[in-house]
Amino acid sequence: MSGNSVYAEVGGLMTYGPSFPDLARSAGGYVAKILKGAKPADLPVERPTKFEFVINRKTAQQIGVTIPQSLQLRADRVIE
Repeated sequence: MSGNSVYAEVGGLMTYGPSFPDLARSAGGYVAKILKGAKPADLPVERPTKFEFVINRKTAQQIGVTIPQSLQLRADRVIE
């Protein structure tokens, strides 16, 4: 289990964590505000708003773990 979907893509069983593409877009908004003159200290701290749940079914089969169908249906992505 990890917080970064890259780990599931390279063989981890499952991941749950913030969506990194969404975080990058949010960071781009911060950069735009700073370039327009906002002081970084005056900008609010924002938490991630989008999270991603990824299951690697191939890894589950290799280690003999059965992932319930109800859990697979909740996943944002299932890697075959």
